[in-house]
Amino acid sequence: MPTKAPEASVSDPAPADLAALAARVGHEFAAPELLRRAMAHRSWCAETSGESSNERLEFLGDAVLGWVIADIAFRRFDKLPEGLLTDLRKSVVNATALAEVAEEIGIGPYLFLGKGEAAAGGAEKPSILSDAFEAVLGAIYLDGGTEAAYAMVERWVAPRMSTSIERLDQLDHKTQLQELAARAGKGAPDYVITSTGPDHAKLFRAEVLIDGDVLGEGSGGSKKAAEQAAASLATAELA
Repeated sequence: MPTKAPEASVSDPAPADLAALAARVGHEFAAPELLRRAMAHRSWCAETSGESSNERLEFLGDAVLGWVIADIAFRRFDKLPEGLLTDLRKSVVNATALAEVAEEIGIGPYLFLGKGEAAAGGAEKPSILSDAFEAVLGAIYLDGGTEAAYAMVERWVAPRMSTSIERLDQLDHKTQLQELAARAGKGAPDYVITSTGPDHAKLFRAEVLIDGDVLGEGSGGSKKAAEQAAASLATAELA
């Protein structure tokens, strides 16, 4: 559960508040002003003279996050084909997932928001929270380097990959195969269905061909199940 932050002014939270946020994140800042900037939403900057928003830090954090997650996925899931590695990365690097991480950390109450944005519930908006998380990561990267940024991602984002990989196992194998074939510059999969047995207990058998070659065979109690089984084997073969 996120630690509840003290009530903070939307105009300028006290330094002690940001120290508590840094402790929650798990990084001791040599340059605390970086964390302060990471909390500065553009709506607040528009009302505050001489302040820069967190957008540049967000840009940097987004790039760092993509690299770290790709590296972790590549090392942990060494049997996963490229297409599913991409899907795995997308499952944890998106606005919804990152907003959930930001909520878990408890970033919302620390945000510097303009009066209108604060009144509109900006501290709870997924888009603002996800951007703020990436800005914090960018700040940590500038303050502590690659090792510190990697550690933050491993602590707060990487654990979600285990749940995501379970979901990936349940993805539509036919869709996976079609995407994999397209990436490989091959033709679209073609399915040949046969069946045996009485109408009330038919067994369907599917062959999946790509460019005339049989890449997988599968069977099931329905055409769809047989095609999915064949596509699953073909995906492994093509990968």
